[in-house]
Amino acid sequence: MSQEIILAGFGGQGVMSMGQLLAYAGLVEGKQVSWIPSYGPEMRGGTANCSVTISDEEVSSPIIAEPDTLIVLNRPSLEKFEQDVKPGGRLLINSSLIDIEPQRQDLQVLKLPVNELAQEKLGNTRVSNMIILGAFIELTRSVTLESVLGALKKVLPEYRHNLIPLNRRALETGMKVAKTEILHLRSCG
Repeated sequence: MSQEIILAGFGGQGVMSMGQLLAYAGLVEGKQVSWIPSYGPEMRGGTANCSVTISDEEVSSPIIAEPDTLIVLNRPSLEKFEQDVKPGGRLLINSSLIDIEPQRQDLQVLKLPVNELAQEKLGNTRVSNMIILGAFIELTRSVTLESVLGALKKVLPEYRHNLIPLNRRALETGMKVAKTEILHLRSCG
């Protein structure tokens, strides 16, 4: 198993946190991982993306030219990275902030209104990134929910551990929505 992922959005949307959590979760599971952050000139509000590889075998290069999965939280990220995804790859879109359709027809696309889901279901838009991460976990099974939660305990400082239950609910919300979408796609196809 090998999964190459690019996560992209504006600075402040939690793109780097998602990437770190995936990498740590892979380590917790004894997998080989790489994580490379990339920031635009501005931190908050500027562009941010990271590349994550999770594999059962050694990672030969941390550079990802053709990701298996692209997770985009804003329109500029979709426009920048969509063409790079492997044919047949996955595209997870934050439809709360992306108002255009993907150009490619050869990708598995899951559009999630994560900002609205975070507000309506959890009362906190700051966990919208965790909803889309939960969807990724459900779709790929690259890492487990428990490994991500274990990684969260390592990444968050002790005084922030009170946020872990909220993050868990956000991840579970994303997993549930993705599962529903998968079932819907199967019944339509």
